Amino acid sequence: MTTPKRAAALVIGNELLSGKITELNVVVLARALRKLGIVLDRVLMIPDERPLIAKEVAALSATRDVVFTSGGVGPTHDDLTVDAVADAFGVAAVTHPKLEAMLRAYYRENLTEGHLLMARAPEGARLVATAEHPWPTIVKENVWVLPGVPQIFAMKMPVIAAELGGAAGFVSFATYTTLDEGPLKPLLDAVVAAYPAVEVGSYPQWQEPRFKTKVTFDGLDEARVRAARDAFAASLPSGTEVHVPEA
Repeated sequence: MTTPKRAAALVIGNELLSGKITELNVVVLARALRKLGIVLDRVLMIPDERPLIAKEVAALSATRDVVFTSGGVGPTHDDLTVDAVADAFGVAAVTHPKLEAMLRAYYRENLTEGHLLMARAPEGARLVATAEHPWPTIVKENVWVLPGVPQIFAMKMPVIAAELGGAAGFVSFATYTTLDEGPLKPLLDAVVAAYPAVEVGSYPQWQEPRFKTKVTFDGLDEARVRAARDAFAASLPSGTEVHVPEA
């Protein structure tokens, strides 16, 4: 089986680290990438510091197939991501003619110099868009520069899928049981050993009256994932498996 691509997310913003704003983008990105068969295996949250952003972008870009930044693409003093991504690749941040034209067409007589700061991109960056989502996304090498506003961030997921899709996505099955993790451990250990290509997760449920533990099985090979789930379910003591309709 082909080794899946690995991705990292760099989440940027003092407001997130201070708790002023709730981070909502990582879960959206993670779910989107799973459908594309891409493993999100590292997430960093850092402050609005240009040298630090540049350092982390460079490091992640060198070790991951694809990197996504979140935040810092507006026109204010703390929006430093475009400059930092440019720094990471040793280029300048320049005004992109297409972005400038789109901003001028959108804002018309209300256009300000602040708006035009959003036309900047790292030199040599690509602009990626689709017919359904025409506002471009900046991509420099393997780094996608995404907005931090959750509603706009979510709108970028179909664009990412159109560009990076093609591989089979992860499949996931679940089993629900009235047992807690203590008696489940040897059963979990057995299925993990028997199905090394399947990711097994165990999640206690403290306020769920129907069951105590949800056990998930994930992987790229549906037959193997299903076999692991079925083997685990068969190992449960009689009467401890609970049927829970999937949402």
